[in-house]
Amino acid sequence: MSLDVFNQRGVDALLERWRERRLLFTPRLPTGATNSISDIAGVTVGHSTLSAGEIQTGVTAIVPPGANLYTHPLPCGAAVLNGFAKPVGLTQVMELGELQTPILLGNTFSVGTLFNAMVRQSCADFPQIGRGSATINPLVLECNDAYLNDIQAMALSEENAIAALNSASTDFARGSVGAGRGMSCFGLKGGIGTASRHDEKLDTQIGVLVLANFGVLSELTLDGVRIGAEIEQLLPELAPQVDAGSIIIIMACDRHLDSRQLTRIARRAGAGLGRLGSYWGHGSGDIAVAFSTCREGELLADEQLEPLLAMAADATEQAVLDAMLAAETVIGFQKHFRLGLAGVLDSLATR
Repeated sequence: MSLDVFNQRGVDALLERWRERRLLFTPRLPTGATNSISDIAGVTVGHSTLSAGEIQTGVTAIVPPGANLYTHPLPCGAAVLNGFAKPVGLTQVMELGELQTPILLGNTFSVGTLFNAMVRQSCADFPQIGRGSATINPLVLECNDAYLNDIQAMALSEENAIAALNSASTDFARGSVGAGRGMSCFGLKGGIGTASRHDEKLDTQIGVLVLANFGVLSELTLDGVRIGAEIEQLLPELAPQVDAGSIIIIMACDRHLDSRQLTRIARRAGAGLGRLGSYWGHGSGDIAVAFSTCREGELLADEQLEPLLAMAADATEQAVLDAMLAAETVIGFQKHFRLGLAGVLDSLATR
């Protein structure tokens, strides 16, 4: 059997399952109760979305539990899979292994604005910051949404950041919302996605949230099936996307882990991206941050981390697919558009 015939059979089976059951992905490991980062107790997510003509952008806030992260930071680690990125606060997180603030996600030109918003909010909450006490380290991460959004307009404000923080809840929207509004993924619409995994033996959960804005359509692999070429044939008018737009992966874990262990877990996000067909292209900023909501307790031995490493990879893969399936089609800057994956699969399945 030729490779083309073998892959076509996989495509046919994938589309049949989508047509009959609207299922796309089979988790390798048990999911959390809602299959969301908010399965980790106390973790909430909020958005502020701008959608007006050529302005298609927004802010997403990931808020860990704890009213005083400034004096009681959470253990945190990070992995830079490819460093074509403009984060703020990441170097201190990697040096000290601590998360002092909620995490803000936005577009590349909004990083300074979101940093200022987090500083002002933190100073209002803790007036001693920089006045006798240490300064604070806001963590702001970005992807480039310039294809769908007029990024030069610099439309995001500090008020948008505060709105995202204030709206954070366990029940949050996904897809073309918040920081994900203007993002592309594998030549289709990207955005915000989430997933979680649970290990019963360790009584431990990992939740993942992604800001997906990466990938080459020809390489798109869904549940092990290379389907990108099929989509290219169906929709030759799609504008190409190189693997250069970036992805931010945020992981939360409810087990006490140290920064080194969290960094190891964060790095496994790369395995999930590879399963989707990404190779972390030259111009892509691919960054994973993992924090623990538990400051105390007995650390797991490194040999016990094995299930968590697998959970991180599996949840990352599904979180990206969640972003693509939840995303609606967006038309934005210079009439550029990206199609939602669900509609594309419907078209393929009914040919």
